[in-house]
Amino acid sequence: MKILVTGSKGFVGKNLITELKNRGYTDIFEYDMDTNKALLEHYAKECNFVFHLAGVNRPENETEYMKGNFGFTTELLNLLTKNNNSAPILVTSSIQAQLDNAYGRSKKAGEDCIFSYSKETKSKVYVYRLPNVFGKWCRPNYNSAIATFCNNVANGLPITVNDPNVIMNLVYIDDVVAEFISAMEGHANLLDQFCAVPVTYKAKLGYIADTIRSFSEYKTNLYIPNVGNELEKKLYSTYLSYLPTDQFSYPLKMNVDERGSFTEIIRTPDRGQFSVNISKPGITKGNHWHHTKNEKFVVVKGKGLIQFRKIGTDEVLDYHVTGEKIEVIDIPTGYTHNIINEGETDMVTFMWANEAFNPDKPDTYFEKV
Repeated sequence: MKILVTGSKGFVGKNLITELKNRGYTDIFEYDMDTNKALLEHYAKECNFVFHLAGVNRPENETEYMKGNFGFTTELLNLLTKNNNSAPILVTSSIQAQLDNAYGRSKKAGEDCIFSYSKETKSKVYVYRLPNVFGKWCRPNYNSAIATFCNNVANGLPITVNDPNVIMNLVYIDDVVAEFISAMEGHANLLDQFCAVPVTYKAKLGYIADTIRSFSEYKTNLYIPNVGNELEKKLYSTYLSYLPTDQFSYPLKMNVDERGSFTEIIRTPDRGQFSVNISKPGITKGNHWHHTKNEKFVVVKGKGLIQFRKIGTDEVLDYHVTGEKIEVIDIPTGYTHNIINEGETDMVTFMWANEAFNPDKPDTYFEKV
């Protein structure tokens, strides 16, 4: 399949083309503002599907709206007609096409042009009135508040929220791209005359701003977003894409003593705490038990012995562990336990606890196994 993508260097175009290539589509005609104009007729003659993403949304002069959003659409359709090419066309419009402003009127004119073309030529058209699209590679300080917020917070710059109660209608770029490719493959999410991305979000602008601001604190408080909340998960993925390249790494506090070290990596309010423990040869750690706190140990380097004894009994249970055979050892409640480095090198253990450590309520009681 030969695929024409107009607006190929834009936010949606770049993401779409990247995913098309990921899925094995290699014959892609990429057309953007700096592409040789003469190539457009060749592309219009050869293509089997058109993603018409090109448009104008921040011109210096309002007259450019109609020229870019209606005029170029007309030019493209005329070239397809001239070459007797009835390839299906997917068009990105905007929810603002319903509004009486210069941008909205230009997008509505483009829609009308597309629908008339479809009626005349019997070509399939898929028109998507997109709400606010967010995700990686979106240009900040342009037409996306989320891109601007993520860029500014990631770079230590202030953000401005004029009305925190404004409701934002949102779609995530990966969901947009997935729907577009699905449409190309014959499975568009068609709702009456228009098509729609099936996964959408609504949120107050103030909530979005506060959530993005909180991401900058994760390097110090070790929290991570609530990945069970799809919007928060996708906002965090977007935020990370705006980090300066010298801030991909950050130090952790290593609690070091003669026995080795213990370093907390991640903590959450509802999914517990993840840490890494390093034990010197011959060292025993632990010898305590918990009422409710439970843990999972995974030795990834070295070899050791994890021992258990149920409180109030004498039987000791031994579990030998090694980084040569990765396995999870559950640490049940009501069992005092320890971990002993039986090797000649440092033993490295990943540890997960079902709750982040709280010094005011440690739920940890010393008792030798």
